[in-house]
Amino acid sequence: MLDQERKEEIIDLYKRHEGDTGSPEVQIALLTARINYLTEHLKTHKKDYHSQRGLLKMVGRRRGLLNYLRDRAPERYNEILTKLRLRK
Repeated sequence: MLDQERKEEIIDLYKRHEGDTGSPEVQIALLTARINYLTEHLKTHKKDYHSQRGLLKMVGRRRGLLNYLRDRAPERYNEILTKLRLRK
């Protein structure tokens, strides 16, 4: 899971202004970190279906945020895709 220090690092990297914790970029980055953690967890614990469902919900939430960003600010959308190395 994400500890507080790692979470603050991610927020500092992707915030748009001081005190920003809720912009789409920050939310997408935090979800990506949790998704990556759960993906590694599921490689070891293949039958952990509860975590698998949570992972799929997080992926859907991230996809929704990415779609929002793509529609509202395409340049920020492309920037976050390259920073996080996500596919379209």
